[in-house]
Amino acid sequence: MKIALLGYGKMGKAIEKVALSRGHEIVLRKTSSTSFDGLALADVAIDFSIPDAAVCNISKCLDTNIPIVCGTTGWLSEYDEMVVLCEAKKGAFIYGSNFSLGVNLFFELNEYLAKMMSKFNQYKVEIEEIHHTQKLDIPSGTAISIAEGIFNNSQYTNWVLENPSNKEIQIDAKRIENVPGTHSITYNSEIDSIEIKHTAHNREGFALGAVIAAEWILGRKGVFTMKDVLNLKPE
Repeated sequence: MKIALLGYGKMGKAIEKVALSRGHEIVLRKTSSTSFDGLALADVAIDFSIPDAAVCNISKCLDTNIPIVCGTTGWLSEYDEMVVLCEAKKGAFIYGSNFSLGVNLFFELNEYLAKMMSKFNQYKVEIEEIHHTQKLDIPSGTAISIAEGIFNNSQYTNWVLENPSNKEIQIDAKRIENVPGTHSITYNSEIDSIEIKHTAHNREGFALGAVIAAEWILGRKGVFTMKDVLNLKPE
């Protein structure tokens, strides 16, 4: 499989390493200072760039009929436009706030726990996320996905960074040097707390998930998520 890497920072390099180990070829390493030359040679593109570049990268791939896997966060105000473009071009597009297998299992656990806890109003939920200091978006896309999973299974309707109301979830976003990503969900009451937590030890899990998603999307048309890739959707 020939892969175009859109974004060649730490994640792009981690994806390259995993892709090469699985027998794939890198035909484009796109940075902010280079062109899209080589994109047409690709079977699939993987975007881990920056929020300001993501929409351009996704659009370029869909216009070129290149399946695109996007793990860049912080641009989702334009997500619906990309879905419309993908459908118009009969293309293939996967967006994921996090491609780690463990995190996607964590998403499922979060939704199950939220549904169960919705019956017990004495508990107030909070989300904490910790990332490296180079991460541009606050809170993380993963934390927002966690919050949305709770919204879909409880009375909560919104997230805030501070001073939450009764129907809002506080996301405590921290930036600490050399932390790949830690997310925890805590239900607090006056008498006890219940917590689930995911801790990434390195970037390899994110990179492997992105490459697996790229392998999966070949030959498919439509808009997908990691639930589709990992077959986590209910029967």
